[in-house]
Order: sequence, then structure tokens, then C-alpha cells
Amino acid sequence: GLKVVPTIVTARNFPERRLSQTENFSEDKTLVKLRFKDYLVMGSLFFGMIFGAGNLIFPVHLGQLAGSHWLAAAGGFLLSGVLLPLLALLALGLSRSNGLDDLARPLGNRARVTLVVLIQLLIGPLFVTPRTTTVSFTVGISSFLPAHLQGGGLLIYSALFFLFVYLATVNESKITALIGKYLNPLFLVILATLFVLAFLHPFGAAGTAPATAAYQHQALANGFLQGYNTMDVLASLVFGITIIAALKDYGITKPAAVSLATIKSGLVGMAGVAAVYLGLIWLGATSRHRFALASNGGVTLAQLAHAYLGLAGDLLLAVLTILACITTAMGLMAAFAQDFHQLFPRVSYKNFLRAACLVSFLVANLGLDLIIQWSTPVLAFVYPLAITLVLLGITSPYFGKAPLVYQLTMGLVTIPAFFDLLKSLPPVLAKTPVVSGLVKWGLRWLPLYSLGFAWVPFALVGGIVAAGWVHWRTRRRPA
Repeated sequence: GLKVVPTIVTARNFPERRLSQTENFSEDKTLVKLRFKDYLVMGSLFFGMIFGAGNLIFPVHLGQLAGSHWLAAAGGFLLSGVLLPLLALLALGLSRSNGLDDLARPLGNRARVTLVVLIQLLIGPLFVTPRTTTVSFTVGISSFLPAHLQGGGLLIYSALFFLFVYLATVNESKITALIGKYLNPLFLVILATLFVLAFLHPFGAAGTAPATAAYQHQALANGFLQGYNTMDVLASLVFGITIIAALKDYGITKPAAVSLATIKSGLVGMAGVAAVYLGLIWLGATSRHRFALASNGGVTLAQLAHAYLGLAGDLLLAVLTILACITTAMGLMAAFAQDFHQLFPRVSYKNFLRAACLVSFLVANLGLDLIIQWSTPVLAFVYPLAITLVLLGITSPYFGKAPLVYQLTMGLVTIPAFFDLLKSLPPVLAKTPVVSGLVKWGLRWLPLYSLGFAWVPFALVGGIVAAGWVHWRTRRRPA
């Protein structure tokens, strides 16, 4: 569900930007004040970073699952899929961090590298990049192929897909910028058309759509957990420096001002993302009056496009989804290879790029359903750690980035995160005696475990105890 922005939007890109007589780039004088249209520019950057083709399938599927409880589920989804990525940007600004690696530095070298590598693998070749291929194939190609050719079609399509991604990325092609410049507006026009037609001619009322058992009583919590699938908190941590750098290029340099401008810009982008999510979740809910519960949102989205726009809808959605996924994959592959080359400089950028494309190709051919099924438990483990890191970054000014606070809090959160992983495993593993026994133990002894929030009390206890200890030692230290 990531959309990597190929170029950084800066003040230099917009020559109409002018400083007033009271504005100055010096930190010792009046802060630079952005105008509303500047916030629109920054908000569009946030929207572009957050919203990719993968983000289409999860809200649609959530709507199908939640049915008549779609509003409560949407509330949870917006908290984890939109608000948390915004908080991740705020954490980078308040902690004066230059990205995920810098934000995680107080954890110590081993823990920091482990966390960074794990997150990069998740949003790179293990899950997100293969998902760009399978989403575009499911939405754009599979409906044109008979059932017996689906496997072979995915094999050929994914091979061509990653061959193109490799050649374009290794040669630093500008195609990402060229396509990305026009892609989001076109994509939104198609979505807006679909929304208008659905509102004018709905299949049925969303409030009367059937809901699955899990969403009849815990729609908000389950919607929140579904938001993990977008992986946008991880995206904000990895690519959030783009927002910070753009703000600094405007002349916003003081940490407090950067944080405030980040919040304002993020709210603009968040409003757009939230509106699209709400529309897609509503579409998914109303679709239950005509279509059966699908295995993933890509199938439902293709069905909706065909139902409302016919063959033209199939073709337009196919082209735009493929283009969107290609640009996302190019950005992800380039970022992955660059970051790993910095972590392990003995291996060249090109070799990391080749390896990432090969692994992504292999994983993609497992199919979208399997990728989602196996990514869910990994995300259940990583997301509590990422959210805790974000919260520590936001509160870091109060305890001075003390390593003890980071290490104790993150260490404690690892325990319930591991149990969340066990609870989210596919049935083939979840039904084994060891796993089922540990899950039963967790349900009995870990607060909020049944809701997926067992990490919250662990984070609170670890943070409060460690921060209190640091504060106490600081006060006892001789002047």
C-alpha cells in the first residue's frame, strides 16, 4: 500500500513562492510562514507518499467484511492507516531524526540494524514490492484470463514487470517522474467517476449489508488491525525525511516549527486519503448486495469497475493500476538497494537491486492471497514495535533520547508482539499444539490480547518506568 514519491517537492520547484519582509531563514529571527497553497503542495506530497495502488484493495475488502458496521471499521482503519503515518512524520520532526535509522539509533547498533533491515525487507522484496505485481495483475489482468491460465499469466506478467522495473531503475530512468506527474490525477478521476456512479446507483444500503462474525462486535479494533496491511507507518518512517527536507527547503528549520508545519501539511494530505478510504470502504460494503465475499479487495474492485463502467472500466482501471504499481515498485526497489548499500557498502547498489527484483519475482508468484496471508503475522509483530518507536520519538524531548527508555520499552513490547504474531499465523501453523497452547496462555494472561492491543500496557509500563528512572537519576546528579 505504499506510493513512493520519485522526486522531492521543494520550494525551488515553485518560483511563485516569495518571502515577505518579516520572513527570514535564520533560526534567530521570525519563522517562515507558509501560505495555504504551500500546505496544499506539501499535503499532495504526503498523499502521494501514502496512497498507492495497493491501498485500493484493503479498504474495499474491509467494507465487504464489515458490512453494516462499515463506519466503525472505517474509524479504526483511518486511525492506523492515516493518523499513525502522520504521527510517524511528527516523530521524525520532534526527535530531529533524518529517517528511520536515525530515529532508532538510541536502541543500540544491533537492535537498530535488525529493526531497519526487517522493515526494509517488509516494504521491499518480501511483501510490498511483490504485492505491487499481484495487485496490478489481479485488478488489471486476471479478469481477462480463464482460470486455467491464471498461474502462467502471473508468471509471465511478473517476469516482464520486474524486468522493466530493473532496467528502468538501474538506468535511473525518469519514467517514474513522468508517469507520476499525471498518474495520481487520472487515477483519482477514475475513482471519482466510480464513486459518483455508485452513489447515484448503489447496489443496496451499506447499513443493511451482511457483516462477518468478527465485525459484529469488534469492528473498530479489527478495522484498526486491517490498517496494518497498508504498511504506511513503515513508509512514513522510511520516506518521511522527504517531507522534512521539503519543509526545511522552504526555510522551516526550528524543530517546533517543523513539527507544526508537518502536522498542518499532513492534515491536508490525510483529509484526501481519508476521503478516498471512506469511499472505498462504503463501496465494499454496498458490493455485498451483488457480489459474494471475495478473497481480496482486488477481485471486488475489478467487479465494481466492470459493473459500473463495463469494458471501458476494465481497461482504464487495468492501465492505471499497472502504471501506479510500476512506479511504486521502482521507487521501492531503488530505495531498498540504496539503503542496503549504505548499510553494507561491500555489496554494490546494482547487486542489491538484482537480488531484490529476483526475490520479489519469486514471492509474487505465490499469489496475492498467500502474500497477504503470510504478511499478516509479520505485520502483527512489526507494527507494535514501529508504533512504539513513533511514540518514543514524539515524547523524546521529555527524556532526552535516553537509550534506557528506548531499550526497555521496545524490549517489553517485543513480548506481546511475538504473541500477536502467533495469533495471526495461518491455520496450518496456528493449529499446532505449541502455537495454540501459547495463544491460549496469552488470551488468559495478557490484557487486551484478544483485541490485538496487548502491546499497549507493556509500552506504557516500560516507557513510564524507564523515563521515571532517567528523570530521577538526572535530578540526583550533582550540579
